[in-house]
Amino acid sequence: MVSRLALFPLQTIVYPGEKLPLHIFEKRYKQLIDDCEHSGITFGIPVYMNNHLEYGTEMELLDTVRKYESGARDVVCRGLRVFRITEFDHNEKGKFYAGGDVEFLEDKDDSSEALKDQLLELIFELYVHLEVPRPIIDRENFRSYTLAHKIGLSQQQEYSLLKLTSEKERQEFLINHLLITIPVVQEMNRTKQIIELNGHFRNFDPLDFREFRLKSNK
Repeated sequence: MVSRLALFPLQTIVYPGEKLPLHIFEKRYKQLIDDCEHSGITFGIPVYMNNHLEYGTEMELLDTVRKYESGARDVVCRGLRVFRITEFDHNEKGKFYAGGDVEFLEDKDDSSEALKDQLLELIFELYVHLEVPRPIIDRENFRSYTLAHKIGLSQQQEYSLLKLTSEKERQEFLINHLLITIPVVQEMNRTKQIIELNGHFRNFDPLDFREFRLKSNK
């Protein structure tokens, strides 16, 4: 089913359930926020990547935190659903901001408890190796989207995650990333320790040479 959305393209990936603070100062987006406040409309943030717009997240305005004399404002929005753009118009009819036809992706909540536990344990292991406080996560209610910005994904990886329509697939995607990332972090820590030891006195374990024999020369 095709729906119409006001669009606010950004080079930022926002996930459903995520809160996003925005400083609004451009004329077209001040008008968009006015329409959100007065009419209760939602809008979409499609990801602008490689000069291309396709997937994004529907947003709702939660709060206007501050208004400036210039008309600029600080607002907080929240992600709702992922969509794919089927038609884009630079100006919505009678408006300064863009708009477009979108299709919302149908999402499957098909994860298992075992998969959730594996993902959480890997995340906690990563944070131990990074020597930073581990994130506080509600084991009962967390989703992959909650964790996506916390484990060092590249923007391309975050975008790939946004396009997946199954919670099981998203969690498997994050697990695979962590299984690759954790050994890299471990190796970096080992390298750091070697560098720090360089130039310092080190205590070597004595070797037992009693069984040592030279190879005979032929």
